[in-house]
Amino acid sequence: MSPTRRTFLLAGAGAPFAPALPEPAGPDDFTPLRHRWLDLTLGAGHDPAAEPYATRLRATGTRAEQLRTTMDPAPGRLWPGHPFTDPAAITRSHRRLWTMTQAYVQPGTGRTGAPDLLAATLHGLDHLATVYHPGTRPHGNWWEWRIGTPRLLTDIALALHDHLTPARHAAIRAAVDHFVPDSALRDYSGTSTGANRVDICRVVALRGVLGRDGDRIALARDALSPVLPYVTEGDGWYADGSFLQHTRVAYTGTYGQVLLDGLARLLVLLDGTPWEITDPNRRTVLDSVERTFAPLLLDGLMMDIVNGRALSRGLQRSEDGTAMRGDHSHGHTVISAIALLAASTHPALTPERRDRWHARIKGWIARDTVTPLLDSPHLGPADLARLRAVAARPLTPAPEPVAHTLFPAMDRAVHRRPAFTAALAMASDRVAHYECGAGENPRGWHTGAGMLQWWPAGRPADQYTDWYWPTVDWYRLPGTTVSTRRLPDRAGGEWGEPRPPTRWVGGTTDGEYAAVGQDLAGLGSTLRARKSWFFLADTVLCLGAGITCADGVPVETVVDNRNLGADGTPRLRTAPGPRPHWAHLEGHGGWLLPGGAPLRTLREDRTGAWSDINAHSASDRRTRRWQTLWLDHGTDPTGASYVYAVLPGASAATLTARAATAHWLSVLANDTARQAVAVHPLGLIAANFWQPATAGGVTADAPASVLVRHHGRTATLHISEPARTGRPLGILWDRPVRRVLSHDPGIDVLTTGHRLRLRVTPGTRCASHRCEVSLA
Repeated sequence: MSPTRRTFLLAGAGAPFAPALPEPAGPDDFTPLRHRWLDLTLGAGHDPAAEPYATRLRATGTRAEQLRTTMDPAPGRLWPGHPFTDPAAITRSHRRLWTMTQAYVQPGTGRTGAPDLLAATLHGLDHLATVYHPGTRPHGNWWEWRIGTPRLLTDIALALHDHLTPARHAAIRAAVDHFVPDSALRDYSGTSTGANRVDICRVVALRGVLGRDGDRIALARDALSPVLPYVTEGDGWYADGSFLQHTRVAYTGTYGQVLLDGLARLLVLLDGTPWEITDPNRRTVLDSVERTFAPLLLDGLMMDIVNGRALSRGLQRSEDGTAMRGDHSHGHTVISAIALLAASTHPALTPERRDRWHARIKGWIARDTVTPLLDSPHLGPADLARLRAVAARPLTPAPEPVAHTLFPAMDRAVHRRPAFTAALAMASDRVAHYECGAGENPRGWHTGAGMLQWWPAGRPADQYTDWYWPTVDWYRLPGTTVSTRRLPDRAGGEWGEPRPPTRWVGGTTDGEYAAVGQDLAGLGSTLRARKSWFFLADTVLCLGAGITCADGVPVETVVDNRNLGADGTPRLRTAPGPRPHWAHLEGHGGWLLPGGAPLRTLREDRTGAWSDINAHSASDRRTRRWQTLWLDHGTDPTGASYVYAVLPGASAATLTARAATAHWLSVLANDTARQAVAVHPLGLIAANFWQPATAGGVTADAPASVLVRHHGRTATLHISEPARTGRPLGILWDRPVRRVLSHDPGIDVLTTGHRLRLRVTPGTRCASHRCEVSLA
């Protein structure tokens, strides 16, 4: 039998690794906790000689040897070109030592147990202790001192525990205590919230394991409690599935992933110990898998509408070599965190729930043909081993669900149908236009201006993966209405600062279809518009009205902007005439323009580098071919409007047939008072009321969003108040109603008979309130 990682890890102490973690005999039994943490971090139970582990481990060894030979300790730096005056260089140097540590303790690296590698790693630790110690005053980015460096340092110390002298142990504990003091966990505010709080708790908990200090572990455990409940403002997760970080940025895919992964590690680490997390709100973490994360995962990717500034990271020169990041890499890290959380032994994680999670994971594994999940370059051996264990379970892979999910608290919506998935990003006085900062995403200005992304079923989900962001025209993001006024990088400010003054953003849904709207105010612009999206069976119907601007430049609505790849040749067809009724892009889908519209089209090659939009990314340049379709509202429009429909995955024959069918759709209203449609085959009326108004027989006495579905002799109304005033609103439906069959507590039935009158007390969360009636 070949030696295991455990054999080498404690070779210096002559003690084998415990094969499993028993329940600690008492508060002084910390060794099993250390063993469990290292199994979570480095993996256990996989064959290091098998793929994909063998290649990863050899690469770690090769990189570690490069780092060992280039390490050149000198005053103010450990490696040339990385001066300690930059706190990021201190973190980077610890990350390099962590790579060397992994190569030393893991089998199959080619440098496993190498005395010279261990000696160099310990020497590097001693040298970094000359700058990361209690006598140093932090400067620059706080994150490097309180999270970035101590996370790596505690991992290194736990892995090399028996090779560290008492003096080294004491120095590491003193440094962590200084930069991550108890006060960092005293108040749930500032930078110690959400994902940041979980990272800080991780550091403190591992400091407790390292120093055999149960009080530290208890402090970290208890300091997690403010993270667990649902919030109604600021950082954290919301009852509607939203997740915000930096107060006003939709961040499920990056900070949310850090939160989920960190909580999963601490939950599993402390299960069955005297420090087990018993807070009843722990259930929120488990519920988040299906409520918060799964609706935003598609075929292995995490939708960029919730990746914040991280959508700009792309091709990065990492410590382990060049890595291409993007929506699939973000998705892989979230999925691996779900697999880790599934290892929890908490009673609330029932076998049925675990099986549902595993079936979802198997579905994502099966459908990710862009970057196969089981060989993901973004995951280490521990995560890959967990995912491969899930893949081996005798469960049927779960398909993507057919559902509409509205995330009112973060101004996002996801629509899933058998033929396609669509995702919508908006902005309000609660949610930022975009986030930039730390040299990342300086041109994301219009990502909250109604950006509509979509993926047809049956196609590789690579539309926004393949060099999309460095080559896209940032003034022509799909679905947006924008002033073409040129903006400077970082326009509006950093860290989620730029927000519009508008409040009416949101909508209502019955879980299958939806009416969603945005009162749009342009960033750095006088642009105002009312935009609505009606999410239907095979269509997203898009309406715009009141488009007004005085910037002295053209205003455009971008019907779509499709990435065709390096040299894509799909044919674009449009109906004949200057005002076509439809357009079709081969292999993608098409667009309907009821009544015809002066559609503009452009096919062009665009070249860019990830370094153009991210200071930390590589400068390699690539060219991609683009197909753009837009409506030109002219310079300084006043009250312009539009109507078009997106049919993802539709054939040209479907489009021509639908365009020739006059009665499937009626646009009931499209102005600054209301936007409403009737979709006759679905028995649906949907309306967004920007002010008191009537449309389609429905009257609202205040701003509201209403969806009416007919089901034979019954109908269901769904009502919300996207402006979130909380004030009661009245709804009148001019339709004979025999009686009300059921209704939510927020609805009062005033009259039935010839007309239905309701009074809705909506609250301030833009929740959809339901009322089912029997028709006369």
